[in-house]
Amino acid sequence: MITCYLHYIIDPYKVADFEAYARLWIPLVNRFGGNHHGYFLPHEGANNIAIALFSFPSLAAYETYRQQILTDEECQAAFALAETTRCILSYERAFLRPILGSGEDASNAEEDPAHA
Repeated sequence: MITCYLHYIIDPYKVADFEAYARLWIPLVNRFGGNHHGYFLPHEGANNIAIALFSFPSLAAYETYRQQILTDEECQAAFALAETTRCILSYERAFLRPILGSGEDASNAEEDPAHA
């Protein structure tokens, strides 16, 4: 399993727009075979940081998802919402492999040559 960590810099005056964007993506990621763990919006501290976490069975499954969303109408509408509202100023993406305990996390070591 691979987990995508998205760190967003958002416009603090457009948190409601970002929340609407987030609510669109959660079921879309799940529909395309992922497991969305939610978006995390500003509460205390910085008012312009948001986080999203979602997992796919493998990096290959994530790459398939990335190709499929390019032609999906609902995905394109979600992208358009962010573009129109300009609620997202920037973002960075990282891929993490979870340690779940009792050996469940060992399967990714075989896929990733860096862990050989």
